[in-house]
Amino acid sequence: MRAGSARDGQAEPPGDGRPEKADSAVVRDALGVGVAVGLSGFAFGVTSAGSGLSVLQTCALSLLVFTGASQFALVGAIAAGGNPLTAAAGAFFLGVRNSFYGLRLSQLLALPRVVRPFAAHWVIDETTAVSLAQPTRRSARIGFTVTGLTLYVLWNLTTLLGALGAEAIGDTDAWGLDAAGPAVFLALLAPMLRTSTERAVAGIAVILGLGLLPVLPAGVPVLVAALSAPAVLYAEGRRAARRAPGKNPQEDPGKADGRQGEGR
Repeated sequence: MRAGSARDGQAEPPGDGRPEKADSAVVRDALGVGVAVGLSGFAFGVTSAGSGLSVLQTCALSLLVFTGASQFALVGAIAAGGNPLTAAAGAFFLGVRNSFYGLRLSQLLALPRVVRPFAAHWVIDETTAVSLAQPTRRSARIGFTVTGLTLYVLWNLTTLLGALGAEAIGDTDAWGLDAAGPAVFLALLAPMLRTSTERAVAGIAVILGLGLLPVLPAGVPVLVAALSAPAVLYAEGRRAARRAPGKNPQEDPGKADGRQGEGR
């Protein structure tokens, strides 16, 4: 990994004040996330098969799409009787967030160009969370690799087992397994909501998603909930502009008195 950094001509980024982390500690944390989330692929396999998808289709989703929230959104919308195109659109927009993760991780990891297309397939919530939690580029690369490999192998294996075992389980809705994926996603997301802006976006998205669920076709509430981010950012921008120096005469004495302003 260090060789890759040297080949790219990029030095190890300076620390951010956090103490360096032993490789074994990074591997331990990455394995913990990979195993915990990877096992929930069983819930996806059961849910997907219970929604009417074949074992082959279910496994193809995990192998090729490999982003749990989007996969659950797709099969959930199909199970609810939604239009396949609407379901796919909802899953697509949920997956778009991985593109923004990639922009950040490309700078953090600085992987060799030949590796990037393969690494891009592992840019998901869990690998991003583990990578960003590391103090150095070396530990971020280790965390990304171990989390991605562990999660990819386990997720696909448990997806297959879940799809094959769906018939033995019987009524999949009675087990509530369709909630396992979103629950894991929320457990990873919650600690990252540190600012009031992030919490506002999450709260409004939940309200829109749940509130519109009974009145809009399956898959559409997810698309509408995505509008919470630009809405909150716009409101924050307007509030910051009003508070900027010079905008309010009471905050800038020089502006309150025109003669003083001219004298300066």
